Amino acid sequence: MAATFCTEAELRANLTLGSLYSSPTVEEVCQAGENIIKSYLWFNKAYIVATALKTLNVTITTATPHGFNVAQSVVITDSGSAFNGTYTITAVTEFTFNYTVASGADELEHVVRPYGVVTGAFHGTVYSSVPEIRLATLMVCTEIWQARQAANGGALDPSFQPSPFKMGSTLIAKVRGLIANHLAPNGLIG
Repeated sequence: MAATFCTEAELRANLTLGSLYSSPTVEEVCQAGENIIKSYLWFNKAYIVATALKTLNVTITTATPHGFNVAQSVVITDSGSAFNGTYTITAVTEFTFNYTVASGADELEHVVRPYGVVTGAFHGTVYSSVPEIRLATLMVCTEIWQARQAANGGALDPSFQPSPFKMGSTLIAKVRGLIANHLAPNGLIG
């Protein structure tokens, strides 16, 4: 799926790339920038720490209270092929929820590493239409593109020696003011 926070056309225009680079190469940078910004934004999601399947009843355990409800449709990703997909919740507790599947072998509860993700319907801001989110994503994409083109990522340390740290935490520090009103509380950790 094509990036929507910073489109290929916008990045090409910003960097005056013309047709010098292929669409997949430019789109990859756009998608990377969008993924980075999305990781800091607030969506209706929770992280899955464990899964289990017993007699066609799946139990999903989340790291924090998930806030989902019975009869709500959710999408599960990064939790193994037996659990990934779209399902309707049949029971909930603060940290778990259940749904049924049509087939599958029983699986004892096991830890999901790295965490899986469960996403519910999102009824909030459409971030792809928010100017400050779009500008922050364009800035991140520009930094990624320039780091790819320059030796050692184009970064210099205080002694003006090449350094590989341009793509570190300072990347988000540059755009944090733009996205501040949309930061998820869990995006502020780390």
